[in-house]
Amino acid sequence: MYPGRTMSDTTSSEAPLGRVLTAMVTPFNDSGNIDHQKLWDLARHLSEQGSDGLVVTGTTGESPTLSDEEKLAAYGTVVEAVKERDTIVVAGTGTYDTAHSVALSEEAQRLGVDAIMAVTPYYSRPSQQGLVGHFTTVANATDLPLLVYNIPARTGRLIEVATLAALSEHPQIVATKDAVMDVEFTSKTVRYVPDLAVYSGQDSYTLPMMVAGAVGVVSVISHLAGPQVAAMVKGAVSNDFVAARRLHLALLPLCEACFLEPNPGPVKLALGRLWESCGDVRLPLTNPSEETIAAVMTAANVQ
Repeated sequence: MYPGRTMSDTTSSEAPLGRVLTAMVTPFNDSGNIDHQKLWDLARHLSEQGSDGLVVTGTTGESPTLSDEEKLAAYGTVVEAVKERDTIVVAGTGTYDTAHSVALSEEAQRLGVDAIMAVTPYYSRPSQQGLVGHFTTVANATDLPLLVYNIPARTGRLIEVATLAALSEHPQIVATKDAVMDVEFTSKTVRYVPDLAVYSGQDSYTLPMMVAGAVGVVSVISHLAGPQVAAMVKGAVSNDFVAARRLHLALLPLCEACFLEPNPGPVKLALGRLWESCGDVRLPLTNPSEETIAAVMTAANVQ
């Protein structure tokens, strides 16, 4: 079905970008601009709370409403914040425009990030052949490892398993962020694309996906429950599924509460109550209701 792909007994245990990566919110000040001191502080905070890596200007970072200048400045701030720590910085440079994605990726490399993340081109809904061309061109633009972000609910196009298999032939395309929310799809990816590390892109699916062979998570809830997410992932890696299942079930209400309204509103505003203010979300997003924030804060009390 997927030519040239065979199962590996070792690849599924490899996590080239770490085990727990937090998809960072982008803090804004009262004027609506990026608060770089708060971004610096948040990067340090997350690295101390169990995050092996930080994804900057992804969906949770409100990338669609950030200018190129803002994105590049954010990469520089986060790289500076964790440069003396063993924390991977992944720049979300993907857009629906291949040339634009290439330009951002080249600049991100210049600023010292460790890897790049490219999302499926959205709106135009390219063919699978177009997806191969897009991701290959972006991967060729730098010397950095590339994380392919598969989230069809937002982009309107699934990256099929056969396409992931073709992409995995590229030496720099090392992983996929799987937000397909289909454990059978994850299982097929692990089975037929053993050279590609699979990361959960949806917190509530992390443990089931790791049972199927995913290596870790790009997490939203780790802003609020980083040590617990890290402990759950560690349990799965070490085959302590009793402990991992307990944490998975304990974290489930937080997973649900953080998505009661469009991400990142709930986690960003709750973070302001439980840590430090990171400002409002930008239009067209709006701040969540007080009921939603209260639900997130209640669910964040994970033991």
